[in-house]
Amino acid sequence: MQKYLKVSEYVDFLHPDIQRVALELAEGLESDAAITKACFEYVRDTIRHTGDYKDNINTYIASDVLKYKTGWCYAKSILLAALLRANGIPTAFCYQRLSCSEYVKDVYCLHGLNAVYLKEYGWYRVDARGNKKGVDAQFTPPQEKLAFDLQENEYDLAELYDEPLDVVIEALKTHKTYDAIINNFPDLKS
Repeated sequence: MQKYLKVSEYVDFLHPDIQRVALELAEGLESDAAITKACFEYVRDTIRHTGDYKDNINTYIASDVLKYKTGWCYAKSILLAALLRANGIPTAFCYQRLSCSEYVKDVYCLHGLNAVYLKEYGWYRVDARGNKKGVDAQFTPPQEKLAFDLQENEYDLAELYDEPLDVVIEALKTHKTYDAIINNFPDLKS
């Protein structure tokens, strides 16, 4: 479990702003599930989804996601991991491979979300992408309510990662604008 609690270049939860928000969100809450719900809803509801708002900034370090209040699903999962790890809750990165037809026709890409270890339930996936018409991710353990139901030719990646995938970080570092990223979404090499 230790690897899902570590600080890193991207999950920089020792940053004072991350520490402050993590403590504020956990204040008065006693269970890991309650803290997870508070952190999840904070990221889902107060951090803009870059694609929905066409923001021309790509964040990929938790403290930057918090500072600029925007990020793609990948960045939002990094911030959620930081807030939860700051509260001592093991948090992993996980991915789905989905159609990206909302942005570009006939393209598949990775979608970033988290798995959180809750003592009462074990590993439980949450998707802080952000809700909108047709997207209703919720925190309802033990039932998962993710942003997207899998469609034909879409699938979950089975592995839990302690760090964001390199292909995700590389895409966010390399492609700085909305238009650049929608034409270069991270995906698995075939």
